[in-house]
Amino acid sequence: MPLLPSLYRHAAWLTRDPSEAEDLVQESLFKALRAFASFEAGTNFKAWILRILRNTFLTSRTGIAALRTVPLEDHPEVMDTAAGGQTPEEIVLRAFDEESLYRALDELQAPLREVLLLCDVEELKYKEIAAVLDVPLGTVMSRIARARAALRLLLQPTGRAQ
Repeated sequence: MPLLPSLYRHAAWLTRDPSEAEDLVQESLFKALRAFASFEAGTNFKAWILRILRNTFLTSRTGIAALRTVPLEDHPEVMDTAAGGQTPEEIVLRAFDEESLYRALDELQAPLREVLLLCDVEELKYKEIAAVLDVPLGTVMSRIARARAALRLLLQPTGRAQ
């Protein structure tokens, strides 16, 4: 139960619909209870259950359609990480409110938004994120870098999220 807010928050970001998020959390918890015997003691339970939630989302029609990938080469502005040396956090603290941040997060591609939320909101370690997303550690690190660069661009005064 202590993880319920985190599960719902992540589900809401994935589905972008409160009702679907509730259904996703419920189905994920049901699957987790059925598969609890497969949980390895001593490992991160939060990462395990978030992976179940993500996999449940991906196997749904909504998830597969929402997470279609777009090559980053088609978006050179995301590849450019030189944005004045400020972190997204510094930019947010100086000039923007929470609503601007949410709008900017919504503009990120789903894989970039997801890895950023798992890292900065859910505070999972890179290895745990790699386990949740079932991708190599290097992929997690590069997605986080690209997500932060894209968020930095979106939060600048000339960004689209304004």
